[in-house]
Amino acid sequence: MVFENGGPSDRISGVTWVKSAASAGDGNCVELAALPNGEVAVRNSRFPQGPALVYTPAEMRAFVSGVRSGDFDSLL
Repeated sequence: MVFENGGPSDRISGVTWVKSAASAGDGNCVELAALPNGEVAVRNSRFPQGPALVYTPAEMRAFVSGVRSGDFDSLL
């Protein structure tokens, strides 16, 4: 199955959206879902029907690696 990058996240059915346990309960969180084809969808919990960005496992590994190594610390 192919998932449209930037397409409405409410069109992605049969997945479980998860967020960090450290997220506040104000509905302003990043949520991720593992897709059946191995990709990962990302959306804003404040707009659950809004667009979902879809990434390959390699792209997610590169992003997480960058977060862990501090590549994005200047953005905080």
